[in-house]
Amino acid sequence: MTVSRPANPLAMAAFAFAILMASACKKPATSSSAAGTGTPALATARAGFATQLIKQESEDEPAPAPPKGVFDRITYNSPAGKLAAYLSPDPADGKKHPLVIWLVGGFSNSISEIAWEEGMPVKNDQSASAYRKAGLAMMYPSLRGGNDNPGVKEGLYGEVDDVLAAAAHAATLPWVDPARIYLGGHSTGGTLALLTAAAAPESRFRAVIAFGPIDEVAGYGQKNLPFDVTDAKEGRLRAPVEFLDGISCAAVAMEGADGNSDSLAVMQKRNRNPKLNFIIVAGQDHFSVLAPTNALLAAKILTDKGPTCTLRVTAAEIQAACTKAR
Repeated sequence: MTVSRPANPLAMAAFAFAILMASACKKPATSSSAAGTGTPALATARAGFATQLIKQESEDEPAPAPPKGVFDRITYNSPAGKLAAYLSPDPADGKKHPLVIWLVGGFSNSISEIAWEEGMPVKNDQSASAYRKAGLAMMYPSLRGGNDNPGVKEGLYGEVDDVLAAAAHAATLPWVDPARIYLGGHSTGGTLALLTAAAAPESRFRAVIAFGPIDEVAGYGQKNLPFDVTDAKEGRLRAPVEFLDGISCAAVAMEGADGNSDSLAVMQKRNRNPKLNFIIVAGQDHFSVLAPTNALLAAKILTDKGPTCTLRVTAAEIQAACTKAR
């Protein structure tokens, strides 16, 4: 097994974005569904398929201990085994609380101090701490092959099952409202959020928030992926653009116009799902859109209390939030 040590999460996310931009024009074509005919849910399409990996990679650093009272370091059961996660502590107030599951960017499948790091610049705040600071519960799951977890990285294939397992764990917690579990992520985490939403049972997630996702995972390039990116079947089952119709909850995908907006535009053009909204924010990039928008969405989640999800955000609202944050 080839073992690689986890890099700085901020650097890894920036690297992932650079690789994406460099290879955007070289992605193999993996789309096979006819326009307008709809696509099956990702879970259906994956049934009976076993991914074939051309390299076996994992990390070997345990998840750092979080500050007391900010997060608990727990494990949750996934098909790969017991995986580490950071989880907000039980408020012990006898109430059911909404919870945000956040998927970080990069290729390490690991969690780190980024979950609680303070003083991050507003133009590159990948912590998603706005939700926690607004009073929302949070969970940061690591994935197979990340930290010192069992399993190997699968390039956003088996990782879908890990995120679904993390959500199932969260739904059993007595202080979490299982009807108000939100899934969010940035960069590769945003891509994984869309794939997970397309494979999720109806009502598993209240809403999905994806920053800077890519339309086809193969576009991240062979150097960063453990499967053969020229294999059409492997690529298609990791391509959010092929399974947008399978997302059954409210979902929004966002990106700065100076970021990976071309990939977002591809999905927006293919999308026929009225529950899924795409927003390209003028004057922002892959990172600067994060902090202001997360703060805006955190406030909206606090008021999303009825039987039906009311979480909505517009390009104008995000633009105003970004302008104010300068």
